[in-house]
Amino acid sequence: MTAPAFTLYGRKWCHLCDDMLAALEAMRPAWDFSVTVVDVDSDPALEAKYDEIVPVLALGDRELCRYHFDANAVAAVFLSD
Repeated sequence: MTAPAFTLYGRKWCHLCDDMLAALEAMRPAWDFSVTVVDVDSDPALEAKYDEIVPVLALGDRELCRYHFDANAVAAVFLSD
């Protein structure tokens, strides 16, 4: 299985975004993955798309969780293969 590549859409000043990243990183000892953090304020299209719903954790086009980390949804990525 190729390591999943997550994308975390958020804002630099968002404490929920920081919390979601920390929760995801806490899973790193158990699972191999990469994560790219994208500041939605850096792109007008992303800002319009995500506006007030950050943070959003995605795997490709699939949204796994928003606002709060869903450990079960993330774990399912690894267990579904």
